[in-house]
Amino acid sequence: MGPNHVNRRNLIKQAAAAGLIAVPAVGALTSCASGSGEDNKVEKGKKTKDNPLGVNKSAALEVYIFDGGFGTKYAKDAQAVYEKNFPKAKTKLKSTQKIQSVLQPRFNGGTPPDLIDNSGAEQMDMGVLVGKKQLTDLTELLDAPSIDDPGKKVRDTLRPGVVEMGQFDGSPVWILYYAYTVYGVWYSQKALDKLDVEYPETWDDMLSVCAKAKKKGMAGWTYAGKFPYYLPFSLYPFMAKIGGPEVLDKIDNLEPGAWKQPAVKAALEAYYELYKKGYILDGTPGLDHIESQTAWNEGKALFIPNGSWVENEAKKTTPKDFEMRVSAPSSLDSGDKLPFGTLWASGGEPFIVPAKAKNPTGGMEQLRIMLGEESSKNFTKQVSSLTSFDGGTDGLSLPPGLNSAVGAIEKAGKNIVNPRIQDWYVALQKEKIGVACLGEMMAGRMTPAEAMKKAQKYTDEAREDDSITHYKHN
Repeated sequence: MGPNHVNRRNLIKQAAAAGLIAVPAVGALTSCASGSGEDNKVEKGKKTKDNPLGVNKSAALEVYIFDGGFGTKYAKDAQAVYEKNFPKAKTKLKSTQKIQSVLQPRFNGGTPPDLIDNSGAEQMDMGVLVGKKQLTDLTELLDAPSIDDPGKKVRDTLRPGVVEMGQFDGSPVWILYYAYTVYGVWYSQKALDKLDVEYPETWDDMLSVCAKAKKKGMAGWTYAGKFPYYLPFSLYPFMAKIGGPEVLDKIDNLEPGAWKQPAVKAALEAYYELYKKGYILDGTPGLDHIESQTAWNEGKALFIPNGSWVENEAKKTTPKDFEMRVSAPSSLDSGDKLPFGTLWASGGEPFIVPAKAKNPTGGMEQLRIMLGEESSKNFTKQVSSLTSFDGGTDGLSLPPGLNSAVGAIEKAGKNIVNPRIQDWYVALQKEKIGVACLGEMMAGRMTPAEAMKKAQKYTDEAREDDSITHYKHN
């Protein structure tokens, strides 16, 4: 341990001794319903062994896919299976990077598509969609027989936590997260080998690795400066590792003292050290996600906070011998509540079936197909990512990043955290906490104390705002 070890842990003890007030968050608030849209619905078909949801075999199906890190081919392949099963159905698959711009007007007009991959920088706010009753409850899909084994329900074939992620308040499931994402600190094994270092398991080791890199003309870290809500991909599990999973629960619950917790303070101050010591790649605040990943691929920086879609998204610029890896965040020090390996892994690529969709049953059936082994393996082969289907990797030769992600999940065991703020309160998480607090702090325009104060102000405003629906960990 370096000299900073005592100071950091003492700071936490002092803050803890000062005491924190934890007041329960406001319960769920009701929001106006926007109608059921039953008038537009196609008639349901007959439920049979081969058609357990009762799909109308000749009804049209419209699917919208976010055209991002995973592309759209996996969805087109699943669409082809739907067309084979229902040859009379006309299906349309469209894609865009601007989900909200393109689809919000259609929600407002009562003519949304039947299935949407609601992802990307222009993701529609899930909390708002659920609060305004604009989504179909997917319980019927989850209770339907799986495509591979009629003796198993779809819900019994999913990875841990996927069903719960789609729930906001009570038992209905509004979202089906299709990808299973491992978030963390990504790096090149070749780059570490070149420096003759291992992945740093403590923060003091992280700083010394970054110092060694700097001497060789290489930055320690870069990140998506224009979208600094990527920073929490490693920062949030770091907070949970320091102070326990309840640290993130308080942030999710919008509690009054959430951003004043000692573990939050310690994590922000540790990251701020990266800025102060000059370990962030110059110009990072001006880079988007692609530019920061490219700089990382070019060996300009060692570490980048990201999700497991990065292997596919960055493959055009990734050198053949890069040896992509992911790790859980380093420990702050030996006083952390959770062990090294504590990881954020959870569902990604949120699929929704709008309440006013013409053919919601078709939308659910398309998801049922996608959650089978064939479609799941196809997705993993194409885009180097796991799906929420618990399996689908047998017999596949996994690329290095994904292989590392699978290893990280195994190492984490039960120590997997899943912050909900990013799907409960999209605007708060992305623009306010991400851009206006964390982004400003890492660019050196705000101190950790100022970032905490501002993040708490935004949190308090969201809690007091009765125009948004509030959610809470049970």
